[in-house]
Amino acid sequence: MFKRSLTALLISEFACAIVSAQELTPIHQPTLTPQNSGTTSGLISVWPVNPQVVWACGRNGTFTVTTDGGQTWTASVVPGAETLQFRDVQAFSASVAYLMSIGSNPTDFRIYKTTDGGATWTIQFENQNPNAFYDGFAFWTPLRGIAHSDSVNGVFPDLRTTDGTTWQDISNNMPPALPGEFSFASSGTCVATQGGRNAWIATGGSDIARVLATRDEGNTWNAYDTPLVSSPSAGAFTVAFRDPFDGIVGGGDLDPGDPNNARTATSSDGGQTWTFTAPPPVTGAIFGLSYVGRTGRGAGD
Repeated sequence: MFKRSLTALLISEFACAIVSAQELTPIHQPTLTPQNSGTTSGLISVWPVNPQVVWACGRNGTFTVTTDGGQTWTASVVPGAETLQFRDVQAFSASVAYLMSIGSNPTDFRIYKTTDGGATWTIQFENQNPNAFYDGFAFWTPLRGIAHSDSVNGVFPDLRTTDGTTWQDISNNMPPALPGEFSFASSGTCVATQGGRNAWIATGGSDIARVLATRDEGNTWNAYDTPLVSSPSAGAFTVAFRDPFDGIVGGGDLDPGDPNNARTATSSDGGQTWTFTAPPPVTGAIFGLSYVGRTGRGAGD
């Protein structure tokens, strides 16, 4: 939820701070190289397929893609999505990619797919639930993935595709939501997949910041508490796992009156238990995490 985007996204390196995902190693600042994204629209989410192919998306129905490691970017607008924001992108090649949109109307929450490098797009899902707010999605393969929404009346109306074409409601598989529980979109990083069947979802908004976890492709889920602060403006924003057991979660508080809650925690048992790392050198919240080798990379406010 929290219709707040990372408008200052750096395409070349989406990291403002680096934190250790396992040991308390020194913090290193990344080397950032500005690149021309090909658009003036604010970009919100980025997905590297490999060192050469990277997709990004954002406001005004915009997406952009590079196939030469960022030397050149080609931007375009998805027809019919000119008034929408793309909050998440997941791609598998220079040809195949998915986009998730939001807007001011319930039906603006959509999932698009291209198989021709963005020349054409197909709407695979268009929300009909007036209270749903889809935060992000993640995939195991080009054909199998999940999409996550804030809770509605104590239920997470989440989705799953097993054929890369149609999306089914798996809300009955999800654990009950806590009162007011939702997720922070965090450029799509509130949902993470690993291997062929594992997935995790970071939540907040209630009394406890939790991680929802599945080990069977979304058929069954467990909810685990994290030590991160949680309130209507706080919680776990982002989660990443490098293998079935070792992961990192980050979050904080968007309330400017309480800016010192940006924290990360790690797990070595698949998300069942979490331990704080050393506090990262940022305020507000940790908005994005990813693994690079055996260390974690985080984007802070």
